[in-house]
Amino acid sequence: MPTTDSFFAQAYNLSPSSLEKYLAAALSDGGDYADLYFEHTTSTALMLDESLVKMATEGIAMGCGVRVLAGEQTGYAYTDDLQPEKILKVARIAARIASGPARISTVGLSAASAPHNFYQVAHVPTDQGLTDKLDLVRRADAAARAYDTRIHQVRVTYGDQLRHVLIAGSDGKVVTDFQPLVRLGVYTIARQNGNFQSGSYGGGGRVSLDFFREANSPEGYAREAARQAIVQLGAREAPAGEMEVVLAPGWPGILLHEAVGHGLEADFNRKGISAFSGRLGQKVASELCTVVDDGTVPARRGSLNVDDEGAPTSQTALIENGILRGYIQDKLSAGVMKTSLTGNGRRESYRHIPMPRMTNTYMLAGRDDPEEIIRSVKRGLYAVYFGGGQVDITSGKFVFSASEAYLIEDGKITAPVKGATLIGDGPTVLTRVTAVGNDLRLDPGIGTCGKDGQSVPVGVGIPTIKVSQITVGGTAPKAASSFS
Repeated sequence: MPTTDSFFAQAYNLSPSSLEKYLAAALSDGGDYADLYFEHTTSTALMLDESLVKMATEGIAMGCGVRVLAGEQTGYAYTDDLQPEKILKVARIAARIASGPARISTVGLSAASAPHNFYQVAHVPTDQGLTDKLDLVRRADAAARAYDTRIHQVRVTYGDQLRHVLIAGSDGKVVTDFQPLVRLGVYTIARQNGNFQSGSYGGGGRVSLDFFREANSPEGYAREAARQAIVQLGAREAPAGEMEVVLAPGWPGILLHEAVGHGLEADFNRKGISAFSGRLGQKVASELCTVVDDGTVPARRGSLNVDDEGAPTSQTALIENGILRGYIQDKLSAGVMKTSLTGNGRRESYRHIPMPRMTNTYMLAGRDDPEEIIRSVKRGLYAVYFGGGQVDITSGKFVFSASEAYLIEDGKITAPVKGATLIGDGPTVLTRVTAVGNDLRLDPGIGTCGKDGQSVPVGVGIPTIKVSQITVGGTAPKAASSFS
């Protein structure tokens, strides 16, 4: 496989002199900084439904985005035609949008190597034929259907991509990276006496197809998705009211991501519209809570060697022992707030402007035994998986639906419940964390985060944690809601 810099040089005749010309055009109407983002992405998508291949596509997307920063003003334009005259045109458009008095000129460009390689993939999935990928989805379909005769419907999806990027800035840095990504997901519906329930599971990362062997096999994903659906067939209506809630390790970290992580993104905080704005150095959580955003975890879905502005990713301490230590930064916000970059400038594609976004966001492990945490709860809820949810960034208020949850009665996990909804706000919930397990787990590699119309791959994770009080919305009769 050619390196990304040679890939762009050979395929699109990019040279240091051409990059300097495009950057000069971007700064022609003024500005503090300009950058170019070149992207070439190949992708595959498959869907198996009702044991039939309903979709099989392969595609290529390529283009260039040009950004100009002038103070807090941003000019952005893009093209999917990489002919020199088209790039010059969008560069001048971006310059006119930013339209500030000239303050700098482009400097001589030099290549900067990515400091790490967090996805050492010998054979990227996009290089392999459809036969191997179809085998994965068919194996998952067969395993889900074999799990239980009550499994009524199975849908399996597969997707991969290989993205080559080149980022050149008017500060003289040119950075390249190639970014593989693959994901396999299984969705099931179980039916019994007119009762329909669903389950889903999957995984992936910046890995090769060899990842889907043994512990990450399509059969394992399928059985887990089927298990969830079957469990829900026997679930009772969830109780309602204020109660202790224990979050299982792994995927329930999505609550941390949504209810807390977004509120720590720097664009919301420099504008003063986050529940965490102006609170650096203050206590915002229980002293048991340490939260990081980490783009450096090898092979993880949310990891990157460099972000989409060319900055190296890092492990950023957001909350340390309950104290707010930092925000998730991109170049614009870091400049305005006069702080350091964290490697979190991300974008969906060359068609989109970069903004501060999470990579892998998780809470560090504590010292508590997970079993002891369960035993400490007299009456409560144990939440294992979450489905959809809504969050208000300004207040931190959230509503999340638990797709798999159980009652905790006298220190034991008992009956499964359905229809449980967690209602609260992120900052308050963090202050109510009374136990943190020693069993940190990251999600299996399925997360996608949406913000301002852009989607990017992310990771989440938590250890087992206990929250002393959360409002649980449920549909059980009043007597059942009080566990009587």
